[in-house]
Amino acid sequence: MSSGTLYLIPAPLGDSNLDNILPADVRKIANRIEHWIVEHPKTARAFLKLYEPARQIAGLQMSELNEHTKDNELATLLAPLQAGHDVGLMSEAGCPGVADPGAKLARLAHTQGIRVAPLVGPSSILLALMASGASGQRFRFHGYLPVEAGPRLEKLRELERDSTKLDEAQLFIETPYRNEAMLDAALQACKPNTWLTIARDLTTDDELVISQALSRWKNQPRPELKKRPAMFVLYAGK
Repeated sequence: MSSGTLYLIPAPLGDSNLDNILPADVRKIANRIEHWIVEHPKTARAFLKLYEPARQIAGLQMSELNEHTKDNELATLLAPLQAGHDVGLMSEAGCPGVADPGAKLARLAHTQGIRVAPLVGPSSILLALMASGASGQRFRFHGYLPVEAGPRLEKLRELERDSTKLDEAQLFIETPYRNEAMLDAALQACKPNTWLTIARDLTTDDELVISQALSRWKNQPRPELKKRPAMFVLYAGK
């Protein structure tokens, strides 16, 4: 029996109109898959209900893969694929495998000769970079920066130095309730002519992308950032 295909299924980044962010073929594939690997079943079921409201979601088979999953548990997640079933991998991060524990499962699937098929959908990392005006030739995504004030300031200075030296865009995120503190830290740590982009609520009706030098951030009213998902792009290149 041939193995099934591991489909990497994109998830909405917020309360988005799916017609605007997901191709019809992606939704068609997702709506026929019965076996799923997800970070959180509750939110995954809510996502799938958006894909096809009339579908009976309760009967879908769902296994969990998240930051608590041990490496020696990954092989069992491939069992439905080895039995010939197609499986959907869905991430809370938007695109599975990018800044996401699904990357390890995709790598293991390749070692087993299982087809891994990425499907088109929104990536907050790429969308923020696209809109920032920063260099798209070189960029790094750092995830979360240190929470403590001192280490965070030093990390921001390090990112600024690397951006200048390598002409590289530096991307990172913050827990939404600390977004304003992150902006304050960037203003304190970095030079006035360094560029900072904040991309908030991407793909939703409340989407806002502001990209400008830190000197301008310092001297104008701030957008609403508290408890709003955002991506930060720091750029001090050419």
